[in-house]
Amino acid sequence: MTSDSTDRPRVRQLRLVVTADDYDAALAFYRDVLGLPEDEAYQGEDGARVTILDAGRATLELSNPAQVRMIDDVEAEGSPSARIRVAFEVDDSAAVTDDLVRAGAELIASPRMTPWRSLNSRLEAPAGLQLTLFQELGLADASGIDGAGHGSEGSDGSGDSRP
Repeated sequence: MTSDSTDRPRVRQLRLVVTADDYDAALAFYRDVLGLPEDEAYQGEDGARVTILDAGRATLELSNPAQVRMIDDVEAEGSPSARIRVAFEVDDSAAVTDDLVRAGAELIASPRMTPWRSLNSRLEAPAGLQLTLFQELGLADASGIDGAGHGSEGSDGSGDSRP
């Protein structure tokens, strides 16, 4: 890893900047429904507005076309993902998916178990973003979920098989 003389990483933050034609609706969706806390907000001349939402830890995932096709097959029955897709780790992908659909997101694929042991869903969301919601599953969490992400006997259907 390349770093400066103090051994701190050269890049300190990943910030995804999105132009939202309906700024208020996008802000309500991402801040109020998805639950991203507001970190900073600024207003300028001529109605200029920006809000910076805290999305937790940021990573940059680079995939080659073969990997993207495999993910699309597993996660969305082959429905192609957008060139840029934003993935959010959540505690309960089924519940958050339902909340976002009720708030206006379009469901592309309902939550399903992946070979890499997560429960993933895919949505079209405000500001032209395609989202993946993923819930990392431990061994105990995944025991009550079938290959399509549906709960089996003893599961509450949310993807969480704990009592």
